This record gives sequence, structure tokens and C-alpha cells, in this order.
Amino acid sequence: MPLPAPVNRTLKHTRKVVCEGYKREDGLWDIEAHLVDTKTFDMDHYGHDGTLIAGAPLHDMAVRITVDMDLNILDAVACMDDTPFESCKSISDAYTQLIGLQIMPGFTKQTKELFSGRKGCTHLLELLGPLATAAFQSTHQERERLENFWQDGTKKPPMLDTCHTLATNGAIVKEIWPHYYEEDQLDALIPATNLEHVQCCNELEPA
Repeated sequence: MPLPAPVNRTLKHTRKVVCEGYKREDGLWDIEAHLVDTKTFDMDHYGHDGTLIAGAPLHDMAVRITVDMDLNILDAVACMDDTPFESCKSISDAYTQLIGLQIMPGFTKQTKELFSGRKGCTHLLELLGPLATAAFQSTHQERERLENFWQDGTKKPPMLDTCHTLATNGAIVKEIWPHYYEEDQLDALIPATNLEHVQCCNELEPA
């Protein structure tokens, strides 16, 4: 169902964020996030010879991480092709500090500690959230196959109880994973052990 029809309006700003996941021939995964901000009008701007032309990127930057199937970050690189000021680009090397982290509950807190304020770029930091989610989504089907999420196994699929549709007291779980269905928990809250996942996003985006 689309959004309802808006009132008459004029487009002024567009932010595009694209995340892509690639399986490498060595078995690892490259996950990339790319952000571009543009305006529909010429604007005065100190960092662009006085004027940023309509449609020219105010921000154009990207982050790539390399992860294994456990979402350990083995390599990381950031680039900043267009920024408001040339000095913005000098912080891109800081994002090699992602190497050695694991995308899991607590990841967002770690990245904020590493890159907030003077220690990083606001927009590169913003990219790390969807980048982490893309890493999970990119590797999910392979992990699903390896860990047999859809079968009557003994390991509970990690996506259960991370959103209202996949609640263990709901119809979907009853149909697909009846052995994890909890009919007597109809009005219960999600167990506290899962809250860190749930607060983050519907697909186990790390908190």
C-alpha cells in the first residue's frame, strides 16, 4: 500500500543510501554502503567555490567492510569523494578501526564510541547502521541453509521474536515452526534476553 497522496509540494533535497552485499570467491563477503545528498537548487557554500550547483553532490561517500559468516569485520575502508569541506576527507582513515569488531548486539554502541563527535564523520557513522543490517541480510540465506532454520531442528531460528509477525505466539510461527509456537504466551512480553535485538531493528540489526 503506497503512502497517501501528499499536498502540493516542491522537492528540495534528496538523500540516497544504497547498500549492497557481495559474496567473494574466497568465501568472505564485501558489504558496501553508499550515501549521496543533493539539492534541487543552487546554494551558497563556502566549500564549493562559493556555490553548490543544483544536482551536484553535497555528500558522496561510502564504506566497505569485509566479513565472514560470523560477521567478524576483517577489513574496512571508507572514501569521501564529495564533502562540504576538503578537510572532511581526512577522517576517512579512522574507519579502519572497524576491523576486529563483530556485528552483533552492542555494535552500534561500539561504533558511536569510536566515531561520534570529533572522532568521525556524522554521515559515515549514520551509514554503519544500514551497513550492519545489509551484512546480516546478505549472509542470511547462506546461514539459513547451513543452520537449517526452516527445518524441525533443535536450534531456534534467530529471527523469531524480533518483530510482531515472527512472534512465537503468532500465526506465522505456528505454521512454519510449530515446535517453537507458544500458545500460552499470547499476551506476554518478548523475553528480556531478546530485547537488545528487538530495540535495534526487525532483522537483528545490532544495537
